[in-house]
Amino acid sequence: MNPDAYIKMAETESKHWWFAGRREILLHIIKNLELPKDAKLLEVGCGTGGNLKMLSQFGEVSALEMDAKARIIASKKTNNLYDIRAGYCPNEIPFNAQTFDLICMFDVLEHIEQDTETLIAIRKLLKKNGKILITVPAYQWLWGTHDEFLHHKRRYSATQLRKKIIASGLNPMKISYFNTILFPLAAIVRFKDKLFNKHSATGTDIPPRTINTFFTNLFKSERFLLKHLNFPFGVSLLCIVDVSND
Repeated sequence: MNPDAYIKMAETESKHWWFAGRREILLHIIKNLELPKDAKLLEVGCGTGGNLKMLSQFGEVSALEMDAKARIIASKKTNNLYDIRAGYCPNEIPFNAQTFDLICMFDVLEHIEQDTETLIAIRKLLKKNGKILITVPAYQWLWGTHDEFLHHKRRYSATQLRKKIIASGLNPMKISYFNTILFPLAAIVRFKDKLFNKHSATGTDIPPRTINTFFTNLFKSERFLLKHLNFPFGVSLLCIVDVSND
């Protein structure tokens, strides 16, 4: 990922409506996974550590992050409470002797050239009955300046993500689009940025408090529906995975 993106992430991930709303959705999803008490969790690609405190509600948290500056920021932000290790996927994962009840990859897979190989490597770290929780950006036609700034390799459709997961020997228990309510606005903004050839993406800064709160509440409200149904479209994709029995 672009080193400047980590600085931007560190500045915004505690308050920006997208990060805040996504954390609430992920929290709700994890609560319904019925993890064992004092579960062992791994976040692959923890960035600057914005999700670690949330994940710690469910047990012992470890993390993997490729970028040295991001690891330093994450460690300082979380008072060195978590085991954050250097490494990258799929060939240098420093947890080979450990297994986990839940492995999280929150908007990480799209940064990795070898995404299928990464899923295969991550599968080996799952405990029996363990699960992987994945989010990725959706729809290649939404590709824009922000994807380039973040050094994305691709955006996914639900069909593409499902094929990758199955090819990795994993079982997609649930695949749903999300960030659906705000999808029309997001699509308009992406097309506007392309039309005017903008060099920086609209919407990455924290908006005024009233607007930020409104967007946060609107986005996170999707958590109640995601428990019961799969959205047919959205800006992002969410997937819950376990090991295939085939």
